[in-house]
Amino acid sequence: MNNFMKSFTGAARKYFKNLDKLLLLAVVICTLLGITLLYSLAANGTIEHRDFKTQSVSMIIGFTICIVISFFDYQSIAKLWFLYVPAALIPVLLTFTSLGVGVDGADDVAWLRIGTISFQPAEILKIAFLLSFSFHLYKVREDLNNLINIFLLCVHGAIPVLLVVKQGDHGTALVFIMMFLVMLYSAGLSIFYIIPALLTVPVAAFFAWQYLLGPVQKDRILILFNPGTDPEGIEWQQDLGLADLASGGTFGNGLFDGKRNVNPEIHNDFIFAYVGYVFGFVGCVALIFLLAFICIKIIADSRIAKDELGKNICMGAFAMIFTHCTMNIGMVLKVMPVIGIPLPFVSAGGTALVSMYVIIGLVLSARQHNEKIYRMFA
Repeated sequence: MNNFMKSFTGAARKYFKNLDKLLLLAVVICTLLGITLLYSLAANGTIEHRDFKTQSVSMIIGFTICIVISFFDYQSIAKLWFLYVPAALIPVLLTFTSLGVGVDGADDVAWLRIGTISFQPAEILKIAFLLSFSFHLYKVREDLNNLINIFLLCVHGAIPVLLVVKQGDHGTALVFIMMFLVMLYSAGLSIFYIIPALLTVPVAAFFAWQYLLGPVQKDRILILFNPGTDPEGIEWQQDLGLADLASGGTFGNGLFDGKRNVNPEIHNDFIFAYVGYVFGFVGCVALIFLLAFICIKIIADSRIAKDELGKNICMGAFAMIFTHCTMNIGMVLKVMPVIGIPLPFVSAGGTALVSMYVIIGLVLSARQHNEKIYRMFA
């Protein structure tokens, strides 16, 4: 028993020593901020208290899963692709049946409802894609720029993109595309592929505009170049967000001023506007710095990963979180179209929050199972 306790104590001490405590702390602070904002919105009657409670429970679940995952070697997890890939694809495919539902304020059918519980299967698909594509890149690392391997990698990346586009979820499709591009570039894609790919961007954009985007999506993009032309329609939600953002001034109006908010998505896609309303310009800048810190820490962990697989996982996690942050904040600032992308760790959404914590758990695993000494930000 004494030997067991010594072994357990030694393992726990080593785990805590190698744990990226600053990354985990930053994530927890963001989540607690989001929960506090949801409580404030529930208190003034903008949303129901169950949204606040759901987010709190999701944080506990997500944090627990994150710690558990960080104990396991990411290599062993990635090799189980034949289990988690079907488990992620099947729920997504079920959204194309009568089980698929939409939500108020969204123009896509990307949710499943089981009893009183609804969730977005694409969040699970992000995790599966991060792991499976990282493993795919790792397996072909010695011959990455072989034409056949490039083709197969493109097929791998196209599957989740096409599925979520079919759902009507163009925002999540962009997240998958950014993950694919960043991970492929980070893995060592030759410039002889990069240059032709850049030259095809205008053709791809034209094709997407003509055949993939619907009238609503096109209007949301065009309105950015013609502000003020549709204040009662396409611009309405973004104008409300900008008004909330501006009304906070330098230091904000505080958490409990009692004012009911009229923006229907203030707790979700437009939570950054409420940050500005409550904490002002100072609070917005502080949150941006905190999210940037999380992204930088993930990149730093990728640089000291013991193998390409760990590096791929970290870079995919960075791409996902960075894209979410950029698109969400840009949407609130009216420099990007409304596209239904939540702000990581802050916006309401149980499935999204838990999936983000799973992603962080994989990054922590890549950091944990590394023999190199890590000093950055220590």
